[in-house]
Amino acid sequence: MNPSISVITLGVDDLKRSLAFYQDGLGWETDGIIGEEFEHGAVVFFKLPSGLRLALWPRKSIAAEMGVDVARAANEVLLSHNVSSRS
Repeated sequence: MNPSISVITLGVDDLKRSLAFYQDGLGWETDGIIGEEFEHGAVVFFKLPSGLRLALWPRKSIAAEMGVDVARAANEVLLSHNVSSRS
């Protein structure tokens, strides 16, 4: 296992507005909002030059995933390490 951070997720209140800032304002490339067909699934990914990914995910969706109230959740930034299998 290579213990490294692969995704930095920013919790946002307005996904479309945040997408516009990073895509239009900074010129970062993305496929846009994906996963809108799933409850709490809408997310935006940007692949950064280092290979790291930046994700934008609504704070209310993060709170739902964590099983906590959005007002009480510390969900502005999440660091993730993705692995290829459970083992």
